[in-house]
Amino acid sequence: MEHIQVLLVFLACSIVVCTREFNSLEHVRSFVPHNEQTTAVQDLLKRVVGERNEEIKIEILPEPYDQDYAFLQMSNNILHITGSSAVAIAYGFNHYLKYFCRKQMSWTGDQMGDLPKPLPAVPSEGIFIQAGVKYRYYQNVCSVSYTSVWWNWTRWEREIDWMALNGINLPLAFTGQEAIWQRVYLKLGLTKTDLDAHFAGPAFLAWGRMGNIRGWGGPLPDSWKESQLTLQHKILQRMRSLGMIPVLPGFAGHVPLALGNLYPNASISRLGSWVGFSCNLSCSSLLEPDDPLYNAIGKMFIEEQIKEYNGSNHIYSADSFNEMIPRSNDTTYLANAGHAVYEAMKAADPQAIWLMQNWLFHNAPGFWKTPQIKALLTSVPQGKMLVLELFSEGFPIYKRTHFYYGQPFIWCMMQNSGGVLGYFGRLEVINTQPREALTAVNSTMVGIGIVPEGNNQNYLVFDLMLEAGYTVQPTNLTYWLKEFTLRRYGSDNEDAVATWNLLGTGIYNFSEENVSPEKVLRTGPISFRPTTTKNRLPNWYNYSSLENAWDRFMKSLDHLPQSSTVAYDTVDITREMMQEIHRILLYAMLEEFENKRYLPFLTLSDYLVELVEDFDRILSTDSHFMMGCWIKDAKAWATNTQEKQLYEFNARIQVTLWGPNGEILDYANKHWGSLVKHFYKPRWVLFVELLKESLINGTDFDENKFRSTVLSTVEKPFTKAEDIYPCSPQEEPYKVAREMYQKWREFLTVVNEESHELNHSQINLPGVRVSSKFGKLNAKVSRQAKSRSSLGGFS
Repeated sequence: MEHIQVLLVFLACSIVVCTREFNSLEHVRSFVPHNEQTTAVQDLLKRVVGERNEEIKIEILPEPYDQDYAFLQMSNNILHITGSSAVAIAYGFNHYLKYFCRKQMSWTGDQMGDLPKPLPAVPSEGIFIQAGVKYRYYQNVCSVSYTSVWWNWTRWEREIDWMALNGINLPLAFTGQEAIWQRVYLKLGLTKTDLDAHFAGPAFLAWGRMGNIRGWGGPLPDSWKESQLTLQHKILQRMRSLGMIPVLPGFAGHVPLALGNLYPNASISRLGSWVGFSCNLSCSSLLEPDDPLYNAIGKMFIEEQIKEYNGSNHIYSADSFNEMIPRSNDTTYLANAGHAVYEAMKAADPQAIWLMQNWLFHNAPGFWKTPQIKALLTSVPQGKMLVLELFSEGFPIYKRTHFYYGQPFIWCMMQNSGGVLGYFGRLEVINTQPREALTAVNSTMVGIGIVPEGNNQNYLVFDLMLEAGYTVQPTNLTYWLKEFTLRRYGSDNEDAVATWNLLGTGIYNFSEENVSPEKVLRTGPISFRPTTTKNRLPNWYNYSSLENAWDRFMKSLDHLPQSSTVAYDTVDITREMMQEIHRILLYAMLEEFENKRYLPFLTLSDYLVELVEDFDRILSTDSHFMMGCWIKDAKAWATNTQEKQLYEFNARIQVTLWGPNGEILDYANKHWGSLVKHFYKPRWVLFVELLKESLINGTDFDENKFRSTVLSTVEKPFTKAEDIYPCSPQEEPYKVAREMYQKWREFLTVVNEESHELNHSQINLPGVRVSSKFGKLNAKVSRQAKSRSSLGGFS
């Protein structure tokens, strides 16, 4: 009992930020008994550390506290963790793993191994960790398609463990809802054929659910609906057992097109097309808020879920106008639209809370001006809407809406669009601004969240957000970056520490506000359709710091263990630097093309294609970076050949064309092995060949001709192919990474002869005027050119 007495002292003395209380949210909590949560977290510990879990004793105190806490003490080499919930205890244990055992479980590799024997001691007075906010939210409605669409239960189980270890207690739970929707619509009289034209394919369900598209990637097989519903039961059971509060879907007004035929007197409007999609696949039907069917359908949907899932936690997510413009900017209409969403929820669940994304305000600022925003936000009783501010780190709308006109909100870090790979982050922003928002006068902030469109990238950023966000207390970033290195590698090697310090204070420290995530150039042109247009270059970091980070990391490899985290980072930093070198070569090649210098152009184009080949090679050394795994996971859900073909098509086209004719081309591009070899490389080869043809014939480059040719000969055929790509490493990552470093590092050295210690903004494009400025590279190009000339070429 001694450790409980000490804990009570901590609780009595703890300082909690005084923020606005929302009595309307008191029931948005876990209802699972503490003994069940205790069993669930004990099972989690065993999955994470095996039999060493016997050296960890846990206790959940029955007294309710508004904010989660955990208290850690050691006694006779036994770690005692007392906490307010299973999630709080799991977070406390993860803190212990990170800072005392130097361990890490991440999306991008694990550094776990055996725990030290005996378990490392904690300070004699114990460690008290208290959450600074009530809710810690996780998942973007798009990540269910960009990241978790093909996950099986094994992968979901790991992710839910990771959620608990990182303090997540308000996760999105959208899996399997199409089976529920099908029941509702069949009861209303629609047919299976009607629904086949409505539901999107597996990789596009996120946007079908939000009314952006309909039918694209389908028809959705019944076997998919049934298997996903089964999976949802497992997901919900595990989330709830750990004391989490799953967020279920609500009704936002989008209905199948055929509903208008079945109910001709219903008031249904058609939204506009979405990002270039034809109305055959978009222009969704929106039931008007004053139509009686609106409340009836919304009520049926939630009632069906409550029955299926044996209750709910009273919180539902719905977005009527995600990236879609309402038919009217009249404030009365918008207020009615919001009121209808909430009333349909309340009709089924009198305690319902509407979780609404703020993305519509960010996406269409020309439409959503102050009167329109206020009309929607105040259409629901105060405290009955919980706003997810999706992009707080870059576009904090709470500042101009007076904290959402009194509605509670969650400060969320988005960080990523489309699941693209590329170093990027705002460490200083996420370290300090959640605290500023929480403590501001009249703040209605009640939580923090991470809402990337895609996971499996830039884990450094998410690790910081989940730590600084949990306590809502800024940390010393220099100290934190060193600790991150220690737990990621289990080593304090000075070169590894220097690597992450250079990255953390450079490329990971973007701070500009009001810049959309998709507008920030975080990945080079290697994974985009080639063009002669040169993009704006990154200008927020010292370019040489990135090169120095590569040097220091490669030096550290001789001293780091060959863990999955080291392997991942070896590939990742090589990937990052090679796509930078590709940009340098591309812009240099384009300048030679513009100056009509054929031989230097030819040599640089050879280098360019060779680098793309090497890029595929390094990516193919780690399964995290392999297209074959994405397709393999997709096909694993199939029950017959037709489904295999459908799921593979979904998997291929999402990361390439996205729409049937490239409507969102390369938005979800990936630096993945085999995808580079079979999709990106053929595009670059064709691009180079047509540029070469223009030089030989003395004609202008026809960009339109290239676009149509590459679409018909490379891009569309790839989406329909069925070639099998590997899912296991093809070579040893350290060996290949060293080869790539030795081969390509000199190109950056050449650039540094002109640009050392200069920002990108001070360079007139990396690699410019290769023939006049960069003597070392020019000499190499000249030697190649002379060799070609002696064989009878152009000058």
